[in-house]
Amino acid sequence: MKVWSHREIRETFLEYFANHGHLVIGSSSLIPVADPTLLLINSGMAPLKPFFTGEKNPPSKRLCNIQKCVRTNDIEKVGDRHHLTFFEMMGNWSIGDYFKREAINWAWEFLTDKKWLGIAADRLSVTVYK
Repeated sequence: MKVWSHREIRETFLEYFANHGHLVIGSSSLIPVADPTLLLINSGMAPLKPFFTGEKNPPSKRLCNIQKCVRTNDIEKVGDRHHLTFFEMMGNWSIGDYFKREAINWAWEFLTDKKWLGIAADRLSVTVYK
């Protein structure tokens, strides 16, 4: 299996979803704009909330981004291999366009197809929330 740099993963993710009709948008500021509910941006969708709520019209019904995020809810555990305060969240977003079927199929293709990440299916674990 190929060893990927973080830059290659980022570029490949954005290319994949652009090829599936998504508009690539840049990361928003870590300081929320006009959102008094957050001190810092803590998820990929946080800056997109005005689009999901209908407050603003999105530039496209399909968006993808790699959003800079900060989370402090487990700050006392930061320093091990599993807890971070800063990370970048990759996201593909549908605002009134597609739903679970397409999202799941595209995620699987991106992860497993040799043209993209090419991870062997038997090395992945899938969970379903009911």
